[in-house]
Amino acid sequence: MSSSNFCDSQLDQSAQSLPKKELKYDPAKICSTAPIGIFDSGVGGLTVLLQFYRGLPQESVLYFADTARLPYGSRSPEEILQFVREILTWMRSQGVKMVVMACNTSSALALNKVRSEFNLPIVGLILPASRAAVVQGKRIGVIATNATAASNAYLQAISEVEPLAKVWQVGCPEFVPLIEQNRIADPYTKKIARQYLAPLVEEKIDTLIYGCTHYPYLAKVIKQILPPSVKLVDPAEHVVKTAQQELELIGIKNNLPPLPTRFCVSGSPSKFVQLSRQWLGFDPKVEKVCLPLPSTTPVSTPRPLQRGFMP
Repeated sequence: MSSSNFCDSQLDQSAQSLPKKELKYDPAKICSTAPIGIFDSGVGGLTVLLQFYRGLPQESVLYFADTARLPYGSRSPEEILQFVREILTWMRSQGVKMVVMACNTSSALALNKVRSEFNLPIVGLILPASRAAVVQGKRIGVIATNATAASNAYLQAISEVEPLAKVWQVGCPEFVPLIEQNRIADPYTKKIARQYLAPLVEEKIDTLIYGCTHYPYLAKVIKQILPPSVKLVDPAEHVVKTAQQELELIGIKNNLPPLPTRFCVSGSPSKFVQLSRQWLGFDPKVEKVCLPLPSTTPVSTPRPLQRGFMP
């Protein structure tokens, strides 16, 4: 049986068990062997990718880093929405079966809007992380980009899950540039981290959410500053579980050997290779791509090519 016929047969069976009226996309038009698209502004999304390697090792991945336009945290909501539309338009043209926003700023400012515009499953970070955080504690700190903090997305999500939880959000605009400049061990990074975390320590938080996928790279620095009793929540760990549940619900889990991860950037491939190798453990083959203008008119999913709030 050809791979195309295999996909058609498998999806016809899975689609019959799903009420199409609950979905904005048709499972019968999604091939289970297609890759999952993961995107971020830079290397932060690699924390999500590494969790996918552990939790969903059978899935193929297309990873995109919008390095030409990082950091996202200082961008306006209108810019973020435009960027996300461009990325999703391109990813759809590459035949992905699902997209994971490995960027909290995009999840906060664009997720709800683009879910109604694009006919494929799109998974964000904020709700999975919020659900995990309220299990850990009820005095929750969130460190995030300025854009994410200003959106109050985490405050709203946590309040919906656990109305009694108290939430403090702190914008940390220097973290992403410091990480992308490979200055994690720089004494200045620890100094600025103390400044950002000071109000959260003063409020005696019991849980801290990494509200940006770059921030787990600073875990060693952050743990030196916070009391040891504070529990840390990495959204990357929990978005993988959400994606797995979605794949199972739709019936599009890959049962064949995965293809090698495809890495793409909008900026310099060599800079991405140099920075990412310390976390990936290898030198990725990286393509530079030009994003198309977005088209928000739903179309059929293409087949993949063969081979701070203060209460």
